[in-house]
Amino acid sequence: MKTKQTVYFWEMIPSLPTRRRSNPPSGFTLLEVMVSLSIIAIALLAVYGNYSQTISMNIDQKFNTTAPLLAARIVADFENRPLAEISDESGDFGVEFDGYSWETVVETVSSEMLGSIADDLQSIGVTVSFNGDEKVFHCKTVRFMRKGTES
Repeated sequence: MKTKQTVYFWEMIPSLPTRRRSNPPSGFTLLEVMVSLSIIAIALLAVYGNYSQTISMNIDQKFNTTAPLLAARIVADFENRPLAEISDESGDFGVEFDGYSWETVVETVSSEMLGSIADDLQSIGVTVSFNGDEKVFHCKTVRFMRKGTES
């Protein structure tokens, strides 16, 4: 008996001679290098954007923390002075707080509702600014002191 041999279709197609390289190519192609560099550039741009935004927010936060404390320092100084020495003034905070400056505006409070008591009230407005008018913080307080009982 003869045995049947199965022959597949792809076995009937003559195979093309293949070249075998003894040393496969080493290194990267130019396209691979360009793709990897573009991915790195996109990642670095994203990191730089976040970094610059963080620095800007840090500067704002530092001002928003420092300015109220400096304004409180000025108000405390004014509250410890006699009424006769309270007037509009301006200045800076020295080398310790370089770039910060302050200005005060003192006004007498007038109110029909309060009557003669309003004559003893002084409104002290304090403005703390950084680098000219780049960032500005303003607060106002009212001081009560009888004009005849200065201490």
